[in-house]
Amino acid sequence: MKLYFAPRTRAVRPRWVLEELGVPYELVRVDIAAKETKRPEFLRIHPLGQIPVLIDGDMSVFESIAICMYLADKYPERGLAPPLSSPLRARYYQWLIFCPSVIEPAISQFSQHGGDMPEELREKARVRFGEAAGWLATELQGTAYILGDAFSVADVILGSNLNWARRSGLVEGGGALIDYVDRLLARPAAVRAFAD
Repeated sequence: MKLYFAPRTRAVRPRWVLEELGVPYELVRVDIAAKETKRPEFLRIHPLGQIPVLIDGDMSVFESIAICMYLADKYPERGLAPPLSSPLRARYYQWLIFCPSVIEPAISQFSQHGGDMPEELREKARVRFGEAAGWLATELQGTAYILGDAFSVADVILGSNLNWARRSGLVEGGGALIDYVDRLLARPAAVRAFAD
């Protein structure tokens, strides 16, 4: 398998999952600043010139969450996703979709720098994120991971989003969310994934 990757992007997510799985893969670093994603050879693997992209034999998949889900399902014995027959599978899907539909838009809008974005829009993003984060903190009370005692790909996605929110100034102080992010980022696989 090959993962096309750039640090400090959503490509860290599938790298984290690959590290958790402990399977062999090749990390292909892509220099976004040098516009390597716009070169014809890269556009053949992702027509929109974005990363990450995972190549697995004759198959390729893009979108970080899709890659993570694919990897968890490819190696079900590693336990990074609840079995299809488990009632936890629905909650697993819920949290995977919650991130790009609720959490990420609020973080993205809040962290936009420069331009003509009015402060009131930034404040709306803060409020929207705060509501979602409050619910998430409640869900995490008394549990190590979002699905209970078992770490899953949902934790990778939530953890990477909450880490971005913390770097953006949306998550401050202590509490369940900070404890959760710190616990996730202390995992050896996460340390390796976030290393440049």
